[in-house]
Amino acid sequence: MGGNISNSRLNVLYYIVILIFVVLITRLAYLQIAQGDDYRHKSDVNHIRFMPLTAPRGLFYDRNGMPLVTNRPGFTVSLIPISGPIPDDVIDRLAAFLSMNPDEIRQKVKQQGNPFESIRIKNNVGQDIVTKIEEHRNDLPGVVLEIQSVRKYIYNELGAHIFGYIGEISDSELAKKKAEGYKSGDIIGKFGLEEVWDKEIRGIDGDTQEEVDAAGRPVKMLDKKQPVLGNSLVLTIDTKIQKVAEKAMDDQLNYLQKKLGNVNAKAAVAVVMNPQTGEILAMVSRPTFDPNLFNGGISVKNWQMINDNPFNPMENRAIDGEYPPGSTFKIVTSTAALELGKITPEERIFDSGHYMSKGNASGEALGWINFQTALSKSDNVFFYKMGERVGIDNLAKYARMYGLGARTGINLPDEASGLVASQEYKEKVYHEEWYLSETLDAAIGQGFQLVTPLQAAMVMSEVANGGHRYRPYLVSKIISPNGDIVKTFEPEELGGVQVSERNLNLIRDALHDVALPGGTAAYVFDGFPISIAGKTGTAENPHGDDHGWFVAYAPFDKPTIVVAVIVEQGGFGADSAGPVARKILEAALNVPTKKDAADELAEEEAIKNNTIQE
Repeated sequence: MGGNISNSRLNVLYYIVILIFVVLITRLAYLQIAQGDDYRHKSDVNHIRFMPLTAPRGLFYDRNGMPLVTNRPGFTVSLIPISGPIPDDVIDRLAAFLSMNPDEIRQKVKQQGNPFESIRIKNNVGQDIVTKIEEHRNDLPGVVLEIQSVRKYIYNELGAHIFGYIGEISDSELAKKKAEGYKSGDIIGKFGLEEVWDKEIRGIDGDTQEEVDAAGRPVKMLDKKQPVLGNSLVLTIDTKIQKVAEKAMDDQLNYLQKKLGNVNAKAAVAVVMNPQTGEILAMVSRPTFDPNLFNGGISVKNWQMINDNPFNPMENRAIDGEYPPGSTFKIVTSTAALELGKITPEERIFDSGHYMSKGNASGEALGWINFQTALSKSDNVFFYKMGERVGIDNLAKYARMYGLGARTGINLPDEASGLVASQEYKEKVYHEEWYLSETLDAAIGQGFQLVTPLQAAMVMSEVANGGHRYRPYLVSKIISPNGDIVKTFEPEELGGVQVSERNLNLIRDALHDVALPGGTAAYVFDGFPISIAGKTGTAENPHGDDHGWFVAYAPFDKPTIVVAVIVEQGGFGADSAGPVARKILEAALNVPTKKDAADELAEEEAIKNNTIQE
């Protein structure tokens, strides 16, 4: 009986074993036949690494073919989930090496769409970080170093507000641009031309497919798709003029602060353009910054240095700064008065030094003067009376005709529109009636009037070229990587001021006298061998010292260049802005340089610094 029980148990065990084998064979067949291809693919991707290769951005050249912005090789730290999610201890260790918040890295990992592509964590890391990662390679599974293109601004701060800078795409930017093919970790233009032309210059990314071992180390290259260089930009900028303008501005600000006691003269602008086309030849805004600092993410120290500066180095004052135009606005008042017949060239008006409790800046009285003398000597009393005759509505009409109160249309972000003084503006904003005294202020560029330095240059351009208003522009050509011209940009006329040739010549002649003996800028342009037309301006500033303006064009008979310079809290325009304008014109017209006090101070400091270094 015992034997039968044993046999029965063996039979049950036998059938159980058979059943297990049947289940296993069935499951194996299912996995091999039904899902074989799927698992084969998963097996392949588990040992294949996809490494994106970022396309180098297109280069920037000046109008003469001189490179201004290029690229250089650099290291990017990336993560690749080799056999599953990146462990927290690896993220924490990597964050310490990169001086990053671990949560920031986790967020980047979370945003990654393709689990088999590398996740860029930090761009343009230094050699010290590269060395640390290599030394701790065994403790950092999934961490890789990629060689990527890094932006190089050859002359550092030169043209910073024109070029802009690049950086990693932010969450808000990604939300807007994801549909356009942008993805987390992408490097994009953040400011200036880098931002405006990002799509054209970013190129087409490539990638590599590598076979890797269990630790993520490359074993064999399977495939490589080379990245395609982005299109390059040929700019209208003249590097020679840009360099001279920037140095002249820095030397002048240094001189005003240290020698003349204008301690707050730390911000200034220069705009140089061709009045016949609208091409921008140079654009300077001070203070400034070095866009190279943003490569790979700006450090806390460098960002604090920029952010804590009360004069805001990141602002492009050439297009975003709004200032009272001061006496440079008398060009507009002159146009309105002459065109409307409110004054004739022959009429003389008595200047007693005062008019309706207002007076000349220096308190002088010029007596009986005509239009040409009044404009060349920038007589306030004469133009107060012109403002009264013309009226605020006509002043506003001619200001808008010159293009004031509206953006110029230059292809740069964040351009301001300025402000044209008018009854409508005051009623809308302040709900108050207009007073005659405000018309008098408006006629000499004070009160509500505001212009950008680029607008001031535009007004002078219209006087120089016969009343035509061209859209200012910075890019003349887009060039493909193989050198073909993708697009060419030509002068674009947007409108102009309606003024007769006779009256325009009257204004030009008066502006010509500004730089001659007796004019407000005579001493600044003493000995200058080429005739110019210019206008000084000193604009009242409720927050500190007066701003100094100087606008000019040259040569007088056949203008090819316009200059507009403003020095914030620089005092009289002839003293602060005039010397900078002269040096720019010297460079543009190939005139021998005349050394001034700012040059002498710069030389003294250079000698002192060299001595200290030695």
